Amino acid sequence: MQPEKLARMANQIATFFKSQPAAEAPAGVANHINKFWEPRMRRELFAIIDAGGEGLEPLVIEASKQINRPAPMAAAN
Repeated sequence: MQPEKLARMANQIATFFKSQPAAEAPAGVANHINKFWEPRMRRELFAIIDAGGEGLEPLVIEASKQINRPAPMAAAN
């Protein structure tokens, strides 16, 4: 998936949860991503975050502390 599309999707989730109390919003974003995003998508999200988080809403960055980070892909032999 293209990084821009993935960032847009994560930001849309964050926009929805901005209407929740500030203390609950990061957990809401993280729970949604943990439940509905497959490991490949979460791996790509963390690649964006690890590269500086360009294009991501601050709420997504904050929520990333609670998002399950998948194991790296095994290298092909």
